[in-house]
Amino acid sequence: MADTAVREQGGVVNLTHLPYEIDDGFGWRARIGLVVLATDHTIESEWKKLLDIDGVQIYHSRIENSNDITPASLKAMEKHITAEAAKIKAALPLNAIAYGCTSASMVIGEENVGALLNKAHPDANWTTPITAARVGLQTMGVKRIALLTPYIQEINEMLKSYIEARGIEVPVMGSFNEGSDDKAARITLDAVEDAAVKLGSYDQVDGVFVSCTSIRLAERVEAIEAKLGKPVTSSNHAIAWHALRQAGIDDKLEGKGRLFTM
Repeated sequence: MADTAVREQGGVVNLTHLPYEIDDGFGWRARIGLVVLATDHTIESEWKKLLDIDGVQIYHSRIENSNDITPASLKAMEKHITAEAAKIKAALPLNAIAYGCTSASMVIGEENVGALLNKAHPDANWTTPITAARVGLQTMGVKRIALLTPYIQEINEMLKSYIEARGIEVPVMGSFNEGSDDKAARITLDAVEDAAVKLGSYDQVDGVFVSCTSIRLAERVEAIEAKLGKPVTSSNHAIAWHALRQAGIDDKLEGKGRLFTM
């Protein structure tokens, strides 16, 4: 349609129907959705650092949850997952979508979480932190992990059993035993690094997994790997990598730990 110039009193010019073209916007390579816990302090910041890739766009939604980390509070999120994922209304379809809670994905079930995400975004490949960790550890050839968590003992035992039932041994584990998600998110990077190095130093393990999206670790992964000579990943680190791969981006990214070069 041709331009129309409307001249108003006082010399104001109003041009309408200006010509334009449309492209794929910021997500011209990949569009990834992320359902974040309402109490989470951490995952968005770590994803921003890990997935600062031209053409890759992240869309967030937040799901209501309890600050107290218990099996019952984790299970309670199940009924909200589809609705929160549906709030991500990117004009173009998502290539991948992730649900950002490790322990809830275990309690609800990975496949159930995936089905709930796909109700909102049928064409998107899905992932969860525990799914991503399993795939990432197996990709790096890790068979026996040191498991570090912030959780209470009941969840620790559930997680250990869950991981071992899926083919990865857990001969070494340790926990901060913190029941508050808010406090877990503020455990210092130094404390997490020290604990990861301590647990990962045991000869019985060939890798380290730090569980919980509230725990900060991503910027220290490469340093910890250098100290241990073993692969290291965390919930946020693994799910960022897996979401990227699920979205069809296979770039090898240096400086982000061994997993991102796989």
